[in-house]
Formats: sequence, structure tokens, C-alpha cells
Amino acid sequence: MSDRPRRPTLEQVAAAAGVSTSTASKVLNGRPGISAETRRRVEEAIDALGYAPTTGPRAGTPPVGVAVVFRTLSDIYAMRVLEGVVASAREHGIEVAVDVLDVPGGSTPPLSPGWIRRQAAPDRAGVVLVTLQTTPEQQALLRDLGVATVHIDPVNPLDDSTVSVGSTNFSGGVQATRHLLDLGHRRIAFAGGAESFLPSSERLQGYLSMMRAGGGQVDEALVRSRAHTFAAGLEMADHVLDQAERPTAVFAASDSIALGVLASAQRHGLRVPQDLSVVGFDDSPAASSSAPPLTTVRQPVVEMGRVALRTLLQLARGEGVDSHHVQLSTTLVVRESTAPPAG
Repeated sequence: MSDRPRRPTLEQVAAAAGVSTSTASKVLNGRPGISAETRRRVEEAIDALGYAPTTGPRAGTPPVGVAVVFRTLSDIYAMRVLEGVVASAREHGIEVAVDVLDVPGGSTPPLSPGWIRRQAAPDRAGVVLVTLQTTPEQQALLRDLGVATVHIDPVNPLDDSTVSVGSTNFSGGVQATRHLLDLGHRRIAFAGGAESFLPSSERLQGYLSMMRAGGGQVDEALVRSRAHTFAAGLEMADHVLDQAERPTAVFAASDSIALGVLASAQRHGLRVPQDLSVVGFDDSPAASSSAPPLTTVRQPVVEMGRVALRTLLQLARGEGVDSHHVQLSTTLVVRESTAPPAG
């Protein structure tokens, strides 16, 4: 007789939560029509018992759903990634469930043990995580439960036990900085996102590499990192434009930051591009409609969403992938916010 502990069953989860087995099953599979309190009790029972569905989906009926988790949905980048995921999912007959980290109370938040266990249900293909930082414990649980996972623009570096999709951020930083150097700028500021955010760090390294190779003046007072938001761009630009020797150009690590730089230039009485050149990153819809239209580095954000979904389905089918870390090419789009420096 085996001494190995028996796996918890769905019936045991239901009994611990005080609900029927069918209700527990609906919670596990993310079905609607369940009250927040009932869902909470079932999820707590799942966590307490360490229940995990029998996963062999992928060896039985094909999965019909995928979860996509965002840090926030308040920016254009997130919506364009989602556009690509949804378009690809529609082509493959897959339903998309969208979640964000800052969920209201009454539901298990994404990436908690209970949430991760729900993603191991036979009808789930896996999860796409967008600009998120995962802990070793979360990564281990996803792996142990066989939940296929693809990261888009992960915050932290990942090894080859994980799969990610992004763009050539370093190359994009080089492209933006080279463009400004070629126009004759030498005092070029950098306004970026958080230093801990890998894509922004790579764009900064591209800027620094090109500045040193191309004869630019790297001044620590002109290198700022905060967040990929308009407000952060405004604040960072205010700082660099208040310097006694202000820059003649700014490379912003996102279009949102660049829009803040344009606003700061206006309130400093500077004309763009006559007095200050500005380059962004993303080529969001706002870049072409700003005043003036923004020179920017285009990253294929929609295609990143498409590739992530296709890659996830490959993993869910147990197929190998050509590369664990896919990087799609960036291109410089020159518009009206850049020009040679005055004088």
C-alpha cells in the first residue's frame, strides 16, 4: 500500500468551502454567475488544500481560453498589446480573459497561488504576462502546474526556463540617439522609465553606448529615470531644461514621456524643433497627432501581442519554440519634432 499522500479532490474543495462541486468547478474555470463571497471561499479552500486540477489539457480536448495579465490598462501601450493578443486569439478560436494587478476586493488577485492554480484547468491554454515582475515562487508554481506562460516586456531579466516577447530596445535607443547626433546635437538628455524596468534600462544603455561612440556629451544631470507617464516626462523635462546649460535635444524612452517633454518645452518658452528636438519611443497613435508630430522609434507592439499568443499556444500543445526570448525589430520614424540645433 502506497504511503504517498492522495491529491486533494474537487469534492474536498467544495466541502471545505461549503458549496456544491459544480459551483467549485465554475469558480475554478472562471465562469460567471458566482458571487464574490462564494468565489473567495472556494479560492481560499483551493489555497488551503493545495488543490491543482489534473492537467493533461493539452492531451485531451483543446484549450479554449487564455488569461492576459497587465500591470495597468491605463496606457496606450497596454491597449495595443491587447489588440494583438485578441486578434491572434480570434484567429485560433481562443477566448481572452483580461486581468490587472490592482483588482478590487472579493476576487483572488492575479499571480496569487489560487489564481495560478485556476489557470491549470484543462480548458486554459495558459497565461500572457505583460510588463510584470514575477517572483521565483510564482515562476515555480506556474512551471510545476504545467501552466504555459509567455512574458511580454518583462520587468526583470529571465533565464531560458521562461519565454518572452519584446522589441530590440537597445537598438531602438541607438537609433534615436544616432538620429540626434547626425543632426548635429551633442548635448542630448535622456528621460526614461524606472531603472528597474528592463526595456527602459535597455533603451538607456543604447543611448549611452551611442553617445559615447558618436561624440555626445554624457552629463549625469541630463540623464533622468522615473516612469513611462506624461507627468513623469513633464517633471524630468522641467529638471533638465532648468539646467544652466540646457540640452538641445531630449530622447524620451516612451511617447507618453515625450508628450510631457513637449509640454515642458512649451512652458519654458522653447519651440520644438527650433529650440529643442524631441524623440519618443513606441510610435503610439498620439505620436502622429501631437504638435508637432513626434519623431519616434516604432516598436511593433500589436505584433508583439500576436506573437505572444501564437507562442503560448505552441507551448500549450507541448511544441518547442525557436527562441525563448523573441525580439522584434524597431525602426525610427522621422517626423517634425527634430531638426539641427539652432546656431
